Amino acid sequence: MYILGLNTFHGDSSACLFKDDQLIMAIEEERLRRIKHWAGFPSQAIAACLNDAGISVKDLDHITVSKNPSANLFKKITHTLLKHKKLSTIIDRLTQSKKVTSIKALLAKEFGVNESEIKAEVHNIEHHRSHMASTFLVSPFDEAAILSIDGFGDFSSTMIGVGKGTQMEVFDSVIYPHSIGAFYTAFTQFLGFMSYGDEYKVMGLAPYGEAKYVELFEDIIYLTNDGLFKLNEKYFKHSKEGVTMSWEDGYPSIEPMFSDYMLEKLGKNREKGEELTQYHKDLAASAQKMTEKAIFHILNHLQKRTGLKKICIAGGVAQNSVANGKIYLETGFDDIYMPPAATDAGTAIGSALYFYNTELGNQRVAPMLSANYGQRFTNEQIEEALKDRNVSFEIKTDDEINTLVADSLVEGGVIGWFKDRSEFGPRALGYRSILADPTRHDAKEILNLKIKKREPFRPFAPSIMEEHVSEYFEQTDTVRFMEKVFQIKEEKRKDLPAVTHVDGSGRLQSVSKQINPKYYNMIAAFYKKTGIPIVLNTSFNENEPIVNTPAEALDCYLRTKMDVLVMENYVVKR
Repeated sequence: MYILGLNTFHGDSSACLFKDDQLIMAIEEERLRRIKHWAGFPSQAIAACLNDAGISVKDLDHITVSKNPSANLFKKITHTLLKHKKLSTIIDRLTQSKKVTSIKALLAKEFGVNESEIKAEVHNIEHHRSHMASTFLVSPFDEAAILSIDGFGDFSSTMIGVGKGTQMEVFDSVIYPHSIGAFYTAFTQFLGFMSYGDEYKVMGLAPYGEAKYVELFEDIIYLTNDGLFKLNEKYFKHSKEGVTMSWEDGYPSIEPMFSDYMLEKLGKNREKGEELTQYHKDLAASAQKMTEKAIFHILNHLQKRTGLKKICIAGGVAQNSVANGKIYLETGFDDIYMPPAATDAGTAIGSALYFYNTELGNQRVAPMLSANYGQRFTNEQIEEALKDRNVSFEIKTDDEINTLVADSLVEGGVIGWFKDRSEFGPRALGYRSILADPTRHDAKEILNLKIKKREPFRPFAPSIMEEHVSEYFEQTDTVRFMEKVFQIKEEKRKDLPAVTHVDGSGRLQSVSKQINPKYYNMIAAFYKKTGIPIVLNTSFNENEPIVNTPAEALDCYLRTKMDVLVMENYVVKR
């Protein structure tokens, strides 16, 4: 049985392909189109999945879509009529719903077949049920509480419940216009970060400020006695006026969500490019703190309601790794699972598994402990890309490469690291990464000068051999997907200036020799040379989606000032 799972006509469009209980491939359209957070029909991602499996669209048995136009339909109609929404907003929503219902027609057009030749049934799975499935059904837990929390999907922003075996029970949900994701996005925009997906910049900025305005923010988000929340709608535009979301040519964008009332209360918003003042930093700290309060409020009520100690979390807000790192400290949960793609991209997998496990009752798939489900390229393809650009290269063994990389890192070198399949999800996890020495005080400046050219307040992440986590971090946990930020031990911070944020924290990735042996062994070579079991890891890109192909990796290397490029067993040096 082949199941194609889709997140379509939404930011972070993606596709995945299952053969029975085996995930063959999962990839975001942005990696192929080279447009961040690409939105629309993920035709290239679909083609990549089919090609990887050696099948055609006619071989598919089922297609699942992580959107159900019928979900909360009465509430949608009622809200639209009561709030007198703009006609353009209503037309846009109807258009998007119509596209979702014509998946087979779109597939037939894209792949040059008659619609009648596509035997697969199309199944629309509610957005948040897809999120819930994307975490619980790939977790190592047989029973757990579940939280899906993001901006909006199918007129809902939050869903809580419990999973056991292959089944999930939904307890409650938060309906539009109330949303923690919308709250965080509005403040992201207020602070002058206007691109779709810029919320992580606010998270990085927050430690530079003090959470002085939490009391004011408690007038913006009300934490309710049922363990959920409501927004004070006066601060936002999306409830009454509507906010237009555009997907022109695949570029997702959203109009400012904050209202004139917010401007009255907080003053003028920061325009893009304006100086970041201490007031802006304090607002960022306050927004982060209020978000954490809301998340812990939901989780504590959910834990008491279920009595369970294990929690599975997904949704865009679940990418807030600072909040995630405090869950053990602030709630009654003592075991957490989050998938590598907690974003909407992951709902492609979630919709497929909801159908396969929950609706069909099939046995659970193996736990998802790795993120490398994207495209793989052979040594022959890598060599062809190098020869096409007339680039000199060397072929080395893995041990030779690890020694070379360790030596280069110590000398202040910046390494492009390209191995195995690309990652599924927003984080570079040692398959498409840029590496540097975490002990160098100048490493951040070198990276921003040579490659990244990004805001100086944004931190870089430490990848650490998993058995050494307790030596360097105040909390010990398995953090495979950079989903948590922990405090670095005070006495170790001086040794790790390049990956220690201003508040003493680090967004770690614990690296397993069993799961990612090539990356682990390279870090081990650096450890043998320096006594430090950590490398600085950042995504392999330059203001673009993470590189996917050898040609893209080579282009990024050539136009920046990286010192060494490693692609499988091929090495390029300046």
